[in-house]
Amino acid sequence: MARDIDRRNFLKAAGGAAVTTSMTAGCLSGILGEGDNDGGEGGTLTYGRGAPSDTLDPQSSTSGEVAKVTNQVYEPLIGFEPGTATLAESLATNWEMDGTTATIELREGAEFHNGDEFTAEDFIATYRRYLDEDYDYYNEDGSIYGPYLLGSVEDVTAEDDYTLTFEISKRYAPFMANLAVFALVVLPKSEIEAETDFATEMVGTGPFELDNLNEGSGQVRLTANDSYWGDGPNVDEVVFQVIGENSTRASSLNAGELDIIDGLDSQTVGQVEEGDGEVRRIAGMNVGYLAMNGAEFEPFQDKRVRQAMNYAIDTEALANNIYQGIATPASQPITESILGYNEDLDPYPHDPDQAQSLLEEAGYGDGFDLELAAFQNPRAYNPSPTQAAETISSYLEDIGINVTIEQQTWESYLEYTGTGKHDACFLGWMTDNGDPDNFYYALLHPQIDVPEDQDFADWGADGYNTSNRAAWANNEFMGLIEEGQTTYDDGEREELYQQAGEIFHEECPWVPLVHTEEIRGVSSDIDNYVVELIGGPFLAQVQLN
Repeated sequence: MARDIDRRNFLKAAGGAAVTTSMTAGCLSGILGEGDNDGGEGGTLTYGRGAPSDTLDPQSSTSGEVAKVTNQVYEPLIGFEPGTATLAESLATNWEMDGTTATIELREGAEFHNGDEFTAEDFIATYRRYLDEDYDYYNEDGSIYGPYLLGSVEDVTAEDDYTLTFEISKRYAPFMANLAVFALVVLPKSEIEAETDFATEMVGTGPFELDNLNEGSGQVRLTANDSYWGDGPNVDEVVFQVIGENSTRASSLNAGELDIIDGLDSQTVGQVEEGDGEVRRIAGMNVGYLAMNGAEFEPFQDKRVRQAMNYAIDTEALANNIYQGIATPASQPITESILGYNEDLDPYPHDPDQAQSLLEEAGYGDGFDLELAAFQNPRAYNPSPTQAAETISSYLEDIGINVTIEQQTWESYLEYTGTGKHDACFLGWMTDNGDPDNFYYALLHPQIDVPEDQDFADWGADGYNTSNRAAWANNEFMGLIEEGQTTYDDGEREELYQQAGEIFHEECPWVPLVHTEEIRGVSSDIDNYVVELIGGPFLAQVQLN
């Protein structure tokens, strides 16, 4: 989702006593190997997805469709172990945080596709392109991720070619995990200052290089980087194909035209299982939700109306009938595997009578007209958006709410909802780093000051966080989230986020719908593929029989 955060409002909570945390983790190069590069001798790997990448510039998008491609070509300082949320070495080999100072030791011997050696200066140029408006090569089209992930940084310096030091404005618990987010991959300084068009060109240190981008079809073709510092890649080429229909994508996998596919729904899971392919699945760290725009749609400024929406929609039936075994009903934004999950919260029960009663109390007993915005393309958190929209519309019509569905393609949908034109909208979130802050702050904190007696923000206010599609504001909630950012003790953070979950559940700016599994269809010819939980897809390790 395209967002715009004012970096002046990024972090407001006060700092505390300094502590030292040394964070060493699994080594991604240890998983993929290091220094033993046989470089692509294994044919063409074809990956099928439901929507194209609208850019190849990782700094200009927050879309997972962009990340699928750019993660093959670029690398961040810190990565994730495939299939887990565990931090792993990538372009950094060690990292340490002491209070408000972070020190990063960099990998020696990594090389960009243009032949440049990777050094600390490349990261500093990447950082400046994202955040420094005085830099001649500042990216004016940069996404929210720059200020969101690095807005707490006051200064970053190179102690030498392979040591970075970050000075941070205050204690910030998610910092190291933030460095692993796809938008913070490292670009070469030489290409930045040559004003390379990163929207259509990619020059990274990763296992694959860009060969061809077909903007009409959305097809992206990558070739093996024979000079990659790690092990692999094990195929000559990776081709990303766009096939919008889930069933067509599954048929193409069964026909041997695709090797890996994502965006499966319950029907296509069965379709793959009936063919020669294999369905691989893990519990996801995601949430699908319906956001209620309190800033622009007056009925949603009343908590009773928002609660009525939650009572009206049967999320258990949605999980059972539409998702059919690939999802569980959600009670809060985060999943059980994320720090701060509140086990005492249950999804709202399906109770149309209670919903109707709340509407009457709020003065909307006769109902109202509502536009529900929905996207057309399948997403991991909502693989059947049309069916879900129609089902939810029927639930709301049962309590007198007349729903019109406004359905758009993914790119236009992000623009439509990102400018607050919706009354209510479907959206979802697949975590960037596995930290609760990545849900609560990114999606539900307005990141501007809001009067105590007002529970919604001004959508057009300077610095407003447009990823908060509900425009919700609750000062008690905001204070807990800000404190959670500055607390390094996991036990204390857990309590803070559990309290924040209680407020969310009571105030319900969303109807939290489901948490879905991460599911992929995989050809029988594929070896060594691990379904990604965060980051990825990890295609450098994949082999074709």
